[in-house]
Amino acid sequence: MTTDTTSRRHPLVWVPTLYFAQGLPFAVVVILSAVMYKKMGVSNADIAFWPNFLGFAWAFKPLWSPFLELTGSKKKVVVAFQIICGACLIACASVLQLSNYFVLSLILLGLVAYSSATHDIASDGSYIANLSKHQQAMYSGWLGAFWNGGKLFVQGGLIVLAGRLEANMGITGAWSTVLFILGALLIALGFYHAWAMPTPQVVKRPDLTARAVAATTLDVVIEFFKKPGIWWAICFIILFRAGEGQVQTMGRLFLLDPVSAGGLGLTTEQLGIAYGTVATLAFIIGSIVGGYFAAWLGLKRSMFFMILAMNVPNLTFLYLNVFHPTDIYTISTVLSVEMFGYGAGFPALMLYIMQVVAPGKYSTAHYALGTGIMQLGFILFSMKSGQIEAWLGYHDFFIWCVVSAIPVLILSLIVPIPSKEEILARKDSEPAGSEVETNPA
Repeated sequence: MTTDTTSRRHPLVWVPTLYFAQGLPFAVVVILSAVMYKKMGVSNADIAFWPNFLGFAWAFKPLWSPFLELTGSKKKVVVAFQIICGACLIACASVLQLSNYFVLSLILLGLVAYSSATHDIASDGSYIANLSKHQQAMYSGWLGAFWNGGKLFVQGGLIVLAGRLEANMGITGAWSTVLFILGALLIALGFYHAWAMPTPQVVKRPDLTARAVAATTLDVVIEFFKKPGIWWAICFIILFRAGEGQVQTMGRLFLLDPVSAGGLGLTTEQLGIAYGTVATLAFIIGSIVGGYFAAWLGLKRSMFFMILAMNVPNLTFLYLNVFHPTDIYTISTVLSVEMFGYGAGFPALMLYIMQVVAPGKYSTAHYALGTGIMQLGFILFSMKSGQIEAWLGYHDFFIWCVVSAIPVLILSLIVPIPSKEEILARKDSEPAGSEVETNPA
């Protein structure tokens, strides 16, 4: 555990860049790699399966997060894994020139995924350890803004750059350059954070051993699965993203596929403009609106409508498939409708995990497990989306994505969801300090 620090720089010197660095590798593995592989001729089924398979790193990171307490300094972990992520991306840029680039690049992106997941744990821990409760609340908005800023930088700016470079350098050269830039940026951020982040004074804990950490972790998992109705809750969390997970994976591939293959035939640059500008802004606005809507109506009464908001706009891809607009502004507007709905509905799932699944003995750890299951649901449906699209074709696939929301709509009427009044009453009845510390440090 940390106490004091030997250097105290203003949080805005390191918090925004820390979370920008946290958003970059996730966007590379989940978004950029899919576009890159598509342009390099990899099949939709392989693109849907393998990059999403790497997402298991973020789904299972709660299981090894307690063991990072054995490292002492979270700052060292942050710096080390930023540099490791950067080095792996530079190596990935090099192997794109080889004939077996697909396998080698997947291995390197897998290292990026697990390094990034570990980095996320340490960076969140550093934020909590080095800021007071008041400061944590004060700068919480910077977290989401710069994490999404990293994602926007990748899915907007760098994909647009790749599209422009493709004309002069060829596809392989363009994407190698983009990966090299990302790798160099992460390494630079690693060295920057070695200077900018507070340096904690580490207090030795002789009772903190790998066996003690493992015992606590096991107890966290056992208590999680002992919760009443937990299996219904797990089914609900996994099914919640069934439609969205498939659309988010195959939608970009549909936009890039030529018209002869049923797609829209966008260039790489057009894709970056379409998703990286107005659509991203629509998602942010939708997230804010969805949060206020749930707070106003309460989770129980808002859940059904928020599931609809998240899934019905997936029909926008059916519209694009049927009418095949060619104007980039029209396409961007249509995508903005889908992204607004995604943003408006998603807070319902986060609130469900926070208010229904997490409360209890290990609320923070159980919230982490709940979000891990949420990521697992996204991965499972995303991995199969390529095969489903190959069976159905784009037209029927996009209808199927909307139909995929029916099971979770039905479950939303069955699973216990506390009312607004019940949640407030439960909070009022909880004694102060009743929550047990969630990790052994």
